[in-house]
Amino acid sequence: MREFTCCILLALAAAGCKREPSPDRTSAGDCLLVRDGPGPAGEVPVGAERVVAGLEVPWALGFLPGGSLLVTERPGRVRLVENGTLVEEPVATLPVASVGEGGLLGLALHPDFATSRLFYPYLTVSESGRLSNRIERWRLAPDARSASFDKRILEGIPGARVHDGGRLQFHPDGMLYASTGESGEPELAQDLDSLGGKLLRLTPEGEVPADNPFSGNPVFLLGLRNSEGFAWRDATTLYVVDHGPSGELGRTGHDEVNVARAGENLGWPTIYACEQHQGMVAPSLTWEAAVPPGGAAVYTGTAIPEWRGDLLVATLGSRHLHRIAFDPRNPRQVALHEVYLQGEPPQSHGRLREVIMGPDGELYVTTSNCDGRGSCPPEKDQSLRITRR
Repeated sequence: MREFTCCILLALAAAGCKREPSPDRTSAGDCLLVRDGPGPAGEVPVGAERVVAGLEVPWALGFLPGGSLLVTERPGRVRLVENGTLVEEPVATLPVASVGEGGLLGLALHPDFATSRLFYPYLTVSESGRLSNRIERWRLAPDARSASFDKRILEGIPGARVHDGGRLQFHPDGMLYASTGESGEPELAQDLDSLGGKLLRLTPEGEVPADNPFSGNPVFLLGLRNSEGFAWRDATTLYVVDHGPSGELGRTGHDEVNVARAGENLGWPTIYACEQHQGMVAPSLTWEAAVPPGGAAVYTGTAIPEWRGDLLVATLGSRHLHRIAFDPRNPRQVALHEVYLQGEPPQSHGRLREVIMGPDGELYVTTSNCDGRGSCPPEKDQSLRITRR
C-alpha cells in the first residue's frame, strides 16, 4: 500500500487524517511544481537486469509472440533479439535522416500482429533538402530475420534537428496513436492544420477515425512541445509526458506529466510550468530543473506490487526512472513521486529512453547513452528488465 506524506490511504479513509498540501504545490489547480532536483529517493528495493547490450540509441521495443524482441535504433536499423542475443544482421535498414534528435524512432506492432506480421515505425526523412517525419507500415518475415515495406501510413509530420516526437502505440480501441513534436516552431502546437506538437489518432490503415475529437482531423490532443511518451490510465484517460523549453521564449526547464482526455489542449506555448489558461490543461507534475522525459508506461505487473497502477517515466538528462502515483480521489493530482536508478553505477544506468511493460508482466527500459548527449560505454546501449530485490 502506498504511503502518503501524512498517513496511508487506509488511515485517510478510516480516521479522517488530512494530508498537508505539499510545499511545492502551486495555486494552479492540481499542478505540482518540483523546485529542488527531480524528487525524493524511491523506497521500494528494485534493480535492473541486462536483457541485451550492443545497441545504438535504441528508441522503442516491440515484443513478438514467442518471446523475441524487435528494437529500433535511431540510425535506421530494426534489430532482432532472440533468446537474449542480438542478431548481428538487422531485420531492416530504413533510409532515415539521423540528424539531431531525428532518425528511426517509435515502433508499434499491429493489434493482430500474430496473423498479419505488420509493424509500424516512425521515422525522420529528408526529401528535397527538407526534414519531415512519417509513419510507415512494414511486414516481418515468418522467420523474423527480414522485413518488407508495405505502405506509408502518414507523412508530412513537421521535422527538424530537434522536437521530432516519435512515440507510437496501439490502444485497446484498435487505433494507432502517435506523439509528434513542433519541430522547433512553437506556434505549430496550437495550429489544428499542422500535425506538429500533437498526439495523433489513426486507424491501422492511416485513415482518420470518424469519432476523433476534431472532425476529419487526425489530431487527438494539441499543445505539445516534444512528447516522447504516453500511457493509458484507462479507456478514456491517458498520461502524456512532454519536454519543457530549453531557452526559447525566455523559458527553461519545466518538463511535464499531464493527465488528458480526447480533444484537450495541453497549452504549449501559451502556458508554461503551472500557469493556467481558459480551455487549456496545466500539467499535474512539472520540474523546475530539466529532466526531460523519454517513454512512459503504467505498471500492470505483479513483481513489484507497490508500483501497480502507477506511472513510470524514463528520464534522459536526469538519468533516472521516475515513479508517480496519483490520488484516487482526484486522478489529476499527484499523491507521491520518487526517483529510482539514479546515482553512480551500478545503481545508475545513465540516460533512459524507452519504458514499456512486456507480455511477461515485467517492466523494461532502454538506455540512450550513445545519442551524443551521454557517455557511450564499450558495451554501447542496452535494454534492461526492472526487478524487485
